[in-house]
Amino acid sequence: MKILQIVPELNVGGVETGTVDMAKYLIGHGHKPVVVSAGGLLVEELQKYGVKHYQLPVHKKSLWTVVPAVKALAEIIRKEQVDIVHARSRVPAWIAFFACRRTKTPFITTCHGYYRKHLFSRVMGWPKLIIVPSQVIGRHMIEDFGVAPPNIRLIARSVDLEKFRALKPERPKNEYIVSIIGRITPLKGHEYFLKAMAKVLRNIPNIKIWVIGDVPPEKAAYKEELQILVKRLGLVEYVEFLGHRKDVPQLLAKTHCLVLSTVTEEAFGRVILEAQAAGVPVVATKVGGVVDIIDEGRTGLLVLPKDPEGMAQAVVKLLRDKNLAARIAHEAKVKLESKFTLEHMASQTVAVYEELLRSLRILVIKLSSMGDVVLVTASLKAIRKKFPNAQIDCLVGKSSSEILRHCPYIDGLVVYDPEHKDRGYGGLYKLAEKLRQSKYDKVIDFQNNIRSHLLAFLSFSQETFGYDYGKLGFLLSRAIRFSEETKALPPVEHQFQVLKMLDIKMPAQPSLELWPAQDDETYVRGLLESEWLGNVDKVVGINLSASERWKTKNWPLSYIAQLCDLCAHKGWRVLMTGQQRDLEAAREILQMTKAKPANFVGKTDIMQLAALIKHCKVFITPDSAPMHLAAAVATPFIALFGPTDSQRHLPPAKEFVVLKKDLSCAPCYSSHCRVLNHACMNQITPQEVMAQVEKFMRIEP
Repeated sequence: MKILQIVPELNVGGVETGTVDMAKYLIGHGHKPVVVSAGGLLVEELQKYGVKHYQLPVHKKSLWTVVPAVKALAEIIRKEQVDIVHARSRVPAWIAFFACRRTKTPFITTCHGYYRKHLFSRVMGWPKLIIVPSQVIGRHMIEDFGVAPPNIRLIARSVDLEKFRALKPERPKNEYIVSIIGRITPLKGHEYFLKAMAKVLRNIPNIKIWVIGDVPPEKAAYKEELQILVKRLGLVEYVEFLGHRKDVPQLLAKTHCLVLSTVTEEAFGRVILEAQAAGVPVVATKVGGVVDIIDEGRTGLLVLPKDPEGMAQAVVKLLRDKNLAARIAHEAKVKLESKFTLEHMASQTVAVYEELLRSLRILVIKLSSMGDVVLVTASLKAIRKKFPNAQIDCLVGKSSSEILRHCPYIDGLVVYDPEHKDRGYGGLYKLAEKLRQSKYDKVIDFQNNIRSHLLAFLSFSQETFGYDYGKLGFLLSRAIRFSEETKALPPVEHQFQVLKMLDIKMPAQPSLELWPAQDDETYVRGLLESEWLGNVDKVVGINLSASERWKTKNWPLSYIAQLCDLCAHKGWRVLMTGQQRDLEAAREILQMTKAKPANFVGKTDIMQLAALIKHCKVFITPDSAPMHLAAAVATPFIALFGPTDSQRHLPPAKEFVVLKKDLSCAPCYSSHCRVLNHACMNQITPQEVMAQVEKFMRIEP
């Protein structure tokens, strides 16, 4: 693998040292590491091990430097053919996020800090996988930044034990050395440490206090305050500010006790591990990830933050009780070697890299009517065949969700409820936030409207596919320009034009599928038995109407009544299907017909209707969702088309007949007939339909 790590700078610090250690591990295990930073003291060490380093101003929070850095990083990613970009801080993460979107490169972060809750920090939770060094940081990302728990990987930071194996303790016998290591900033609690040391001095006069670590330029005044505090506490003879040191292991070999006095949530506390590797007992404030390292009284001593008295007592306890100090140092080292080694951390990180490269999450969007959702099933099967190990979810409208509830080609459903929880653009944005949590790599938009394009874009998926109808189609990363040619395509072929962009070919004979549950089958058998249809094998089904909006698609009720009588004359039973709104129409038909067909109008949901249609020998319907259901359950159907184009809406099926009239005004795609008094449907006679029914019944007219 080719892994690019990006950090602000490469000066001494836990993040920086961890970056160098990881790069060395990668190159030692046959991978190719690349590091991008603004430079620093550790660049020389990187280059000594043959790790390529690129210097960019990725440490500055300035739009004028970030924008050019995005372009430069994208060029590095392409040049080095990087497989994964690993960002370890917020400014580098912003730069990496946009560079990875340009290059379609997987992106990962490690959250090394307890970030303030604002937009600038949110980028750390945007990748598909997020590494955290401690449980407290994991909870922080979940609770404060809305990261889904399945996207978090807990990998404790580590220490390179090889740096400490050859060390020989050189601790003076006539005095005690107490050290604090870390950047000199208020967050590290140096003032409380110094106040604690003044109290220790009253009990143990022969101590030396080392303050190891550099001061950031912007915190220079804070160091001056500490130096004044040293004078005020009478510690001038005892305190040494050693600044940045490259020989930290050697200094620890001379240290009797290390103190970590951080006053805020510490992400982890790598310096504790270094001390434990050198056999130094530790006193630390009980903050953040420190509790993952130190078991109170066993592998170290914990005190409250900003408590000089408690800190002083713990230090005195360790310095006076040599057996306790030795036992704590021993148990800490045992735990260190089992949980916090470089090998342990690096191998787990490589496993996350491999998981990231293997994982693929796909979202298919189809928000509209039930019939259109049925039409997606052929595409879902093809997507699953192309990506057998991918996580495939489908975003569907609430009214259509049951259609895909048992679909074997998807792993999950995301339900869109525009009437309630997802109402308006506010609800749409909340739904987009939910999609972002799933970290989809690819979004396939089969809906192709303003809402679906917005959802695809706001999911932050690196690749989005669909048609550009001129309505926010530019938000898609890959789009087919809508044309008269694509407009005329059959519905399934229309979808496969999009899938071609994913190298998915349409099968020679695509087919729709549905998966009624056993409960649906049982319910339908009960319905049939109630009308003495349980053992009848020649049943004609008739769907009374299309959607409420498309009344122009409906066949006249009087024609349906005539057809019922014609079928009864042949000895065939007829059943009527429809929704609750069709109950009045069903009553009118029953009054007009002598045959008295079985009335199942309003008695089935969508999947029960599919199971019912499956029991029919032939099914008659206008252009509507039940036509697609019949195709999906392989029931021969007779489709009655009027104001819509059969070429554009006909589902793939083996046995079907389309009846339509080639009028000058058809297809008009109008919900109100203003020209020929609904002639396109009125001219399809009951006798024409009956002739086709007879063919399916395999009886001569």
